[in-house]
Amino acid sequence: MKIKFCGAAREVTGSSHLITLDDGFMILLDCGLYQGGDDDEAGHRMEDFNRRWHFDPKKIDCLVLSHAHIDHSGRIPKLVADGFRGRIYATHATRDLCNIMLLDSAQIQEYDAAYQNKKLRKNEPEVKPLYVADDVRQTMRQFASYNYEQWFFIHPKVRVLYRDAGHILGSANVTLEIQENGRTIRLGFTGDIGRPHRPILEDPMPMPEVDYLICESTYGDREHESAPGEAEHLIRVVQHTCVEKKGKLIIPAFSVGRTQEIVYMLDKLHHAGKLPKVPVFVDSPLAVNATEVFVNHPECFDREVHNYMLENEDPFGFNGLNYIRSVEGSKQLNAMRSPCIIISASGMMNAGRIRHHLFNNIENKRNTFLIVGYCAPQTPGGRLRDGAKSLYVFGQNLQVLADVEIMDSFSAHGDRQEMLDFIRNQKDSVQKIWLVHGTIDRQEKWRDYLRQNGFANVAIPDLGEEETV
Repeated sequence: MKIKFCGAAREVTGSSHLITLDDGFMILLDCGLYQGGDDDEAGHRMEDFNRRWHFDPKKIDCLVLSHAHIDHSGRIPKLVADGFRGRIYATHATRDLCNIMLLDSAQIQEYDAAYQNKKLRKNEPEVKPLYVADDVRQTMRQFASYNYEQWFFIHPKVRVLYRDAGHILGSANVTLEIQENGRTIRLGFTGDIGRPHRPILEDPMPMPEVDYLICESTYGDREHESAPGEAEHLIRVVQHTCVEKKGKLIIPAFSVGRTQEIVYMLDKLHHAGKLPKVPVFVDSPLAVNATEVFVNHPECFDREVHNYMLENEDPFGFNGLNYIRSVEGSKQLNAMRSPCIIISASGMMNAGRIRHHLFNNIENKRNTFLIVGYCAPQTPGGRLRDGAKSLYVFGQNLQVLADVEIMDSFSAHGDRQEMLDFIRNQKDSVQKIWLVHGTIDRQEKWRDYLRQNGFANVAIPDLGEEETV
C-alpha cells in the first residue's frame, strides 16, 4: 500500500491524500481547494495547485470525504469534470452541505472567470472556471452517504468507519481497515479535529486504534482562549461598539459552522436579556442555506442544544435577527449609519460580501471588526490579526481606524492540547504519524510536542511525497 500526499502538505488548505492498494485500487481522502492566496505570488501558487493533479482523476476508484468545508471538498467537481466516475462517500449531513456549498463555489468560479476575462489584453487566452454548476449536479449524483459508527465496504478488502469529528455539521474522522497480503492494516485520517465542550455539536469522538495516522496540525503550536468567558467577552465587544461608540460590529465568519455558532450564542444572550437591542444581520446567502441544513440535522446536535430547543424551538432565530439573501439588502447595510451587528462571509475577508463591509467600514473609528478564527497570513483577516495599520481593498489603500478584536475561542479546530487528547489513545498502536493541514512552522512545533508526549515517529511530508507501508 502506498500513501501520496497530494494537498495540504505544509499548507493549511487543499486537503487531498491518495491511497493506492497493492492490487491498484485507488482511494482519495478529501479533494479540497487551495485557499487564502491574496497577494500575486500566493494567488499564482493557488491557481497552479487548483488546476493541476498529482494523479490521473480517471484512475481514482472512489473518494472518501471527511467533511464539507471547501478546503476539503471544493475540487471534487473539477475531479468529476476531469473524468472521475467513482463513488463519493460522506456522512448524510456532509452530503447535504456539499449540495449547497459546491454550487456556491461553482458560481464563484464562473463569476471570477468572467471578471478576469473582462480585463484580458489582446491575444491573452480566455480564463476558464475550474468547474461550473453542471459539474456540481453530476458530482452530487455520485455521492453515497452513511451514518456515524457504521462500518461500510468500499472494496471487497477495505471497509470504512466514520466517527463524529465535532468540527462542523457532519464532519468525521476516517478509519480504513485494509486486508492486504495476509495482514490487516488500519489507517486513520483525523480530518479536522473539532473541540470538546463547544455549543451545538457533539464532542469529537476518537477513532479506533490505528497502525498509521494522517493528522491535522492547524493549531499545533498553541492553546486557545478558554471558552467560559467568551459570552462575557462578546457582550463587552457588543456593548462597547454598538452602545458606547454607536457603531457597527462586523464579524467575518465562514458560512458553515462559525456563523451558526455565533448566531446560537447571540440567541441565548437575547433570551437571557443580556443582548443590547440592536439589529443583527447574517449577510450571506450560503449561510442562510447552511442554517436550514443545520435545522434538518438535529441528530448532530449535542444535549445542550436539544435541551435548549425544548424552550426555544429555533436556536438560530430571534427577534432582531435578519437573514440577508439579496445583493440589494447587503448594499443597504453599508448605507446604514445606526448601530448593528453584521455577520458575513468569508472568515478571512478575502472574498464574498465581507470585502464590501471591510471597504466601507474599516476607516470608521466607531466600528469594530471581530475576528473569530484562523486567517491565512496574506489575507486581509490575517493582516488585521497581525496589527496592520492599512489594507489594500479593491485597489485602494485604506487606513485601519476601526477597532480590531480577536476571539480564538470560537475556533472549530482543536488546539494542541485538545488534539493531543484526541489522539492519545493511539500511543501504543500507531507506527507512524504524518502531519498535514498546517503551516510548516506550526507543524514543526506540533511534531516536537508529540515527540515530547511519547509519539516517536512523526513526519512532515512534502507535496507529492509518496510512502510505502
